[in-house]
Amino acid sequence: MRASPRSGTPGAWSLPGGAVDHGENPNDTVVRETAAETGLSVAVAGLHDVVADMRALPHKGITIHTDRLIYTVTIRGGSLIDRVGQPTDLARWFTLDEAAALPLRPFAATALGLAPASVDLRPDEAPDFPSFYAYPGPDGLHRAQRFAAYAVATDPDGRILLTRIAADYPGGGCWHLPGGGTDYGEQPGAALLRELLEETGQPGEIVELLGVGSHRDPASLGPEGYPIDWHGVRAFYRVAVDRPCPPTIHDVGGSTDDVRWFTMAEVAALAESEMTEVTIEAMRAAELP
Repeated sequence: MRASPRSGTPGAWSLPGGAVDHGENPNDTVVRETAAETGLSVAVAGLHDVVADMRALPHKGITIHTDRLIYTVTIRGGSLIDRVGQPTDLARWFTLDEAAALPLRPFAATALGLAPASVDLRPDEAPDFPSFYAYPGPDGLHRAQRFAAYAVATDPDGRILLTRIAADYPGGGCWHLPGGGTDYGEQPGAALLRELLEETGQPGEIVELLGVGSHRDPASLGPEGYPIDWHGVRAFYRVAVDRPCPPTIHDVGGSTDDVRWFTMAEVAALAESEMTEVTIEAMRAAELP
């Protein structure tokens, strides 16, 4: 896709796709956005990667952090179209050699295995913004959309590490995967390992990306004290903890009030109501009980 004069980087080429609407599953986003930008109907074949980047727009006085889900898709049909008056204006097929000669957005070059380009202006450092922000939605209800990364963390004995959500937070009392929201400018993998250490005291190593989940709670109620239409997009990874130590909660008084190593038999004995949705989904992706 070529960026049009209406975009922040006119003339730059990128992969088809776009922003996840509030409450939308990212699998549906990539199908919808590809059809809108290219005229092609696609089916998701798999998740290729999850990355983040920052782009500075000095003429607007802003820096944008974007979490990007890179999918492999297959073409079901349709014909390429050119758009008028939109942020992208051309859609074309290229060989990898031809793509290497284009002014590619850096995340697109990386996804294609090509040398990173310098099309985007990158800030020297990340702005200091809160990782969570709720804003009034069109219906007057506050809404929030947050990207997070979670770990299916196991030790050499085959145990799995779970945390318990504190009572005043959504899902309070349920067992959950260690992890949490990414900070501004932070890569998902780095955020995951940071959260793992902060929440449980365990140093870990990422083994593989397992998948991405999407969950919306139209009236989530947490410590803010008012309902929030909450949409979470969560990447989950398999993580190896080769040298486990006694679990320790470093962020005392936060959203986690307990952490334990569970045997697979103990996990299998938990009712689904005792675990969060993302925990169940991630463990199924990892083919665990």
